[in-house]
Amino acid sequence: MGVGTFPANLKFYWLHFELLPNAHNGMDTRAPWEIPQHLAVNDPQYVISLFRQFLREQESIHRSVALELILLLILQQLSCSSSENKNRDSRGMALAYKAQQIIRTQFHLPLTTSGIAAELHCNADYLGRVYRRIFHLTLTEAIHRQRVMTAEKMLISDSFSLTEVARRCGFNAVGYFRQIFRKHTGMTPAAWKRRYCKEHINST
Repeated sequence: MGVGTFPANLKFYWLHFELLPNAHNGMDTRAPWEIPQHLAVNDPQYVISLFRQFLREQESIHRSVALELILLLILQQLSCSSSENKNRDSRGMALAYKAQQIIRTQFHLPLTTSGIAAELHCNADYLGRVYRRIFHLTLTEAIHRQRVMTAEKMLISDSFSLTEVARRCGFNAVGYFRQIFRKHTGMTPAAWKRRYCKEHINST
């Protein structure tokens, strides 16, 4: 039961009903629908119209079959909305994981949010939202994280200069590489390399 303050123009509809198994043949008469506790319907005006029709029929003295039919239509609308929302969620999750795969394999290329979205044939804002919902990172943050993780491994080797490491990890400018690396690790690439070498020497 709601106890908060609601806008004056907010309206509520309540329907209380119970689905019972068939006592004669043991058949389960539950509707083959899955309806979540909270749901945004696709066509709210149509559902409101159905509720109003239901209320009008309910005022009739004689029990009407229309009540059951209207109730079934309302449940059908709720169920369809639920299924479509689930399909959108599944599609969004699939796109997010595809974007993650692109980041892992193409981080050394000039990746951008719009470029990844174009490769996946979807809207960049939509992709950014679903990716953040699933991985709790923006696409840009994910790209930077993947590049820094790779740079950490490459900095161990003396065969690559700082410029080469930056270039191989997708950074065009060494200064920008230093900035992003420090943001993610708390130290500069040179300091990180010195610390790793010191730990490596002390552990041998």
